Amino acid sequence: MIGKEFTQIAKPTQIDWDDLRHFLALAQAGTFLGAARQIGVEHATISRRVTALEKNLGRKLVDRRGRRMVLTADGEQVARHAALVAEQTAVIEQLGRASATETRGHVRISAPPALSSVLLAKPVTAIRRAHPGVEITLVGEKRLASLNRREADIAVRLSRPEAGDYAITKLGEIAFHLYASRDYLETVPEAQWTFIGYDEGMNASPQQLRLFERAAGRPITIRSSVLEFQAAAARLGGGVVLLPDFAVSDGDGLQRIEDEASLRREVWLVVHAEISDVPAVRVVMEALKGAF
Repeated sequence: MIGKEFTQIAKPTQIDWDDLRHFLALAQAGTFLGAARQIGVEHATISRRVTALEKNLGRKLVDRRGRRMVLTADGEQVARHAALVAEQTAVIEQLGRASATETRGHVRISAPPALSSVLLAKPVTAIRRAHPGVEITLVGEKRLASLNRREADIAVRLSRPEAGDYAITKLGEIAFHLYASRDYLETVPEAQWTFIGYDEGMNASPQQLRLFERAAGRPITIRSSVLEFQAAAARLGGGVVLLPDFAVSDGDGLQRIEDEASLRREVWLVVHAEISDVPAVRVVMEALKGAF
């Protein structure tokens, strides 16, 4: 007679994707509060979902240490696989938001704020006139939005991605020069110049490093993360500022300081390869290329 233990077949574990998604947010954020902000839920929801996943898998995934947490070895393994699932799910969702044959759908663009306001308004408006079925959200942000996590469909970046399944196009180059008001340059000796730059969070950026180089020990007395504020401060005689040339127009009160060591940065258009042929995405890409 077959033993009772051989007559019972174990049921396969059924993974709840929402549990996995909440756990992945925790693994990426490092705290329950950070994960809650990332997804837009209460931190208690993150805790409950992670506990449910641990119970379902029969494995401890998180070592809770006060407000922070550390992934266990099993947790790290699950997080790696969950990230792959999230990437593929995001691609499928992106495909589902746009028609595969018609030029309609919603396209989300991520780009640096100053570049967005000066260079992208015209092509975005032109797209809407030519393709009324295309809706566009333009997010001006300095951080690199994740295309894999559906934070953006298209990204305009000042650095080329090193890895990822992306379709990448070089849009062009942006030149940066030193600028100041004419009155400032006429009344303040070069040895006494003070400078206007980004806040400390941008100290590693090429623009800030070049500003440090040109300041050569002279003080940076005004700092701001907002490029438009830097330009406004320079127009009012606040000091010397390093600006992209596209942000300065004739007659706006700023004078270029000629410098053979001017900075040039490449501009890249990045889109996930699997949606690059979606009609709505494609027309947006072509319009952005034309802007440069």
